[in-house]
Amino acid sequence: MTYRQRLSLFIFIDSCIIITAVLFSRMLVNSNFYNFTPLMISTIGLLAGHLFFSFLLNLYKKAWEYASIGELIIILKTVTYSIMSTAAIQFITLQAVYLRALAIIWMINLLVIGGSRFLWRIYRDNYLVQSNTKKRTLIIGAGSAGIMVVRQLQRSEDTDLCPVAFVDDSPIKHHLDILGIPVVGGVSEIEKYVDQLDIENIIIAIPSLNREGIQHIFQECAKTEAKTQILPMLEDLVTGKVSVTQLRDVKVEDLLGRAPVDLDIDQISDYVKGQIVLVTGAGGSIGSEICRQIARFGPEELILLGHGENSIHAIETELREKFSENGIKITTEIADIQDGDKMDKIFNYYSPEVVYHAAAHKHVPLMERNPEEAVKNNMIGTYNVAKAARRSNTGTFVMISSDKAVNPTSVMGATKRLSEMIIQSMNGYGNTKFVAVRFGNVLGSRGSVVPIFTKQIAKGGPVKVTHPEMIRYFMTIPEASSLVIQAGALTQGGEIFVLDMGAPVKIVDLARNLIKLSGYTLEDIKIEFSGIRPGEKLYEELLKDDEVHENQVYPKIYLGKTADLYIDDIQEIINSYDKWDKEFLREQLLSLANNKGLIRSNEAISITS
Repeated sequence: MTYRQRLSLFIFIDSCIIITAVLFSRMLVNSNFYNFTPLMISTIGLLAGHLFFSFLLNLYKKAWEYASIGELIIILKTVTYSIMSTAAIQFITLQAVYLRALAIIWMINLLVIGGSRFLWRIYRDNYLVQSNTKKRTLIIGAGSAGIMVVRQLQRSEDTDLCPVAFVDDSPIKHHLDILGIPVVGGVSEIEKYVDQLDIENIIIAIPSLNREGIQHIFQECAKTEAKTQILPMLEDLVTGKVSVTQLRDVKVEDLLGRAPVDLDIDQISDYVKGQIVLVTGAGGSIGSEICRQIARFGPEELILLGHGENSIHAIETELREKFSENGIKITTEIADIQDGDKMDKIFNYYSPEVVYHAAAHKHVPLMERNPEEAVKNNMIGTYNVAKAARRSNTGTFVMISSDKAVNPTSVMGATKRLSEMIIQSMNGYGNTKFVAVRFGNVLGSRGSVVPIFTKQIAKGGPVKVTHPEMIRYFMTIPEASSLVIQAGALTQGGEIFVLDMGAPVKIVDLARNLIKLSGYTLEDIKIEFSGIRPGEKLYEELLKDDEVHENQVYPKIYLGKTADLYIDDIQEIINSYDKWDKEFLREQLLSLANNKGLIRSNEAISITS
């Protein structure tokens, strides 16, 4: 209905109500008011006064489906002012004021005009909005955020959610009604009330909830078949970035149960701001996020080095769009880190002051089948980049390592451990400070199980987990990238930094949570155990016993001790790997990375720098 149509309808309804009130009041009051002349003058005055004050107070511009106390006050003012103006007209034209009749008309107008508006809202809320097509929704949290959610859901015609109950752990709120919605119990009773009330949707409306709290609530929600959503973060609500109706699905990151590490922004800014920074593997998951975070600190130039042109082009485009006004020079280099001469040329040309080395082969099963490629990319590639950095007097060189480098059982882990040894051995020769940063699995990265599980779920399953007892450490891409950047600010040279990643996570539990987060049950999507793949182990470690310094060098960041480096044996592998078959090469890598030395061959050639 258009505004003009609404206006005509409301003027007609109000006019009928006023005339009816005048006629009805005659039954209650005997007065000269009902003689023809006073009656006509007063009726015209009432109609004119009501219309005048209705337009003056914008009564006809109100959306009555959202009527509340504010609208009731406007009706009270409009009816009262129209009665007062009619009394003034009576006094001027008739030299008499019919107070009893006007009082009756005032009460009838207030009751019927106000009631007609609120009856529409009651009808809409109970019969139109809460139709059978709406999903019955349980709100977790009967605080201010939960109340805002209910209010918005009740008012919005676009949403398909209908709030029917609150759940809150505060016993003071139990058995109360808030906005007509009962608070039925606590979080531990979610499963019970989902069944009793036929709940299809659950909203977690506690924006200040920490990850442990979200994890606890989600585990209760996971016992039901209802879809679980969550309110945006509190800071986004406060700053107005999102509204309370912009719900999002619960993410795996919400369930990590560990607060992010707070970084020393000033310290990072001091060594990055105004510097020339080069990132290898800049198109990868970690490398691209490092670029995003580094760009915020205002380097003079950011060099994106990578082998894949599409991924480098994507991050270059993104950074230019986001930081075009910051004066940062974005430069790209398509190059293979296995090409030592090309690395030297690039470093000689740009003379970067800070280098983040994120380029590497990371997929465990692929490297088991291609150990020579792991040596070429992870070891020789790292050596090439580190050597070029040292020759060009780079100030800080940060290598990204892996928890698989600890007691490695895979080629990938072994080459990462030996790469750590390479850069540790290079520290102290020249002006460059070399450091390695070791962390666990990264959620959402190309090698993470999360996108693999997500694709399997999208296909209808099954979700394939290698072993029911498989356990891994997890962190988010931004956290991993932040740790790498922080390590560069902390390093004195030669260290291995490790993040305290909290409690490890069972992969099968992660799979179950992902299935639930995708809106399915374990009956819909099955989990199959495929067996441990070559090179994998059940438990990952972050530091060996002989590598641990007890004290943290930064909140949740540990410093590893320098172990034996076996640099001569590493030199022999690099010079001989292409002469060995795959299985022998694999044995050599694992033997040396686990401090057992090489299985002696007839050839040992040293690397010259």
